[in-house]
Amino acid sequence: MRRWDGRYVTRVAAPAKALLQRFGFVVLLAGAFTLLMVGRTQTVMVERLSTAVTDLMAPVMGALARPIESAQDMAEAVGRVFTVYEQNEALRQSNERLLRWETVARRLEQENAALRALLNYRPETLSAFVSARVIGDSGSAYVRTKLLDAGARDGVAKGQAAITNDGLVGRVVEVGERSSRLLLVTDLNSRIPVVVEATRQRAILAGDNTETAYLALLAQNARIEIGARIVTSGHGGLLPPGLPIGKVSAVGDGENRVQPLVDFSLLEYVLLADGTMPPLKPMAPDPRPPEPAQ
Repeated sequence: MRRWDGRYVTRVAAPAKALLQRFGFVVLLAGAFTLLMVGRTQTVMVERLSTAVTDLMAPVMGALARPIESAQDMAEAVGRVFTVYEQNEALRQSNERLLRWETVARRLEQENAALRALLNYRPETLSAFVSARVIGDSGSAYVRTKLLDAGARDGVAKGQAAITNDGLVGRVVEVGERSSRLLLVTDLNSRIPVVVEATRQRAILAGDNTETAYLALLAQNARIEIGARIVTSGHGGLLPPGLPIGKVSAVGDGENRVQPLVDFSLLEYVLLADGTMPPLKPMAPDPRPPEPAQ
């Protein structure tokens, strides 16, 4: 018996391989023609064969389709991520708008509280009083003035007194149609007739562009104590009488310093009045807390 080994198989397969390579095209052409003829004559058999092949390849096609479906799912997931990002960006912008509105509401609440505090001083007749907002500062070491947002069209007149709930701020020295300028009691050009509230001694409160003012033309025998309140006298008819201005902070030879009651660095709103109005009467603060801004 011939022994089957690798060399024998090679000697037998080599001629068959050469023959197949030579007539391979003819064989394929003949097979294609045969299948064409069978498809024309045996339609039912071809359909069954096609169905069988489809059933056989279905698992393979399903396995190949899974990566495609996974890619589609991934694309949809990425799309959802972008959608969530856009929604998050819209919510962030909405939150920023809400924060801006909250800032506006807080500012209005503070303005409302300041105006409520300003009404602690109420005259007997409110019609001659004008409310004004401080919108500017002189910004100079040699001038002590404030710019107001009310002018002649609002009823502001030159010489009117500017007051807050703490006391006198100054008087109006310039009036425009829509704005006016306020001269503070500490300005070098400010001269206000005053009296010491306790002793009724008269003097002139003069400014020198510092943080305090001083008492001029005070009687030589006048005795002034530190802490004494200084108020307007109303002489000359320019300012209402009885407006508190400040307290004596220092007593010296020929110079008595007065510290204003108003903190000019925190000044926001003032009331403007003239000397024809009756004296202002301080009112007790409203015991009810201010209502929150809507």
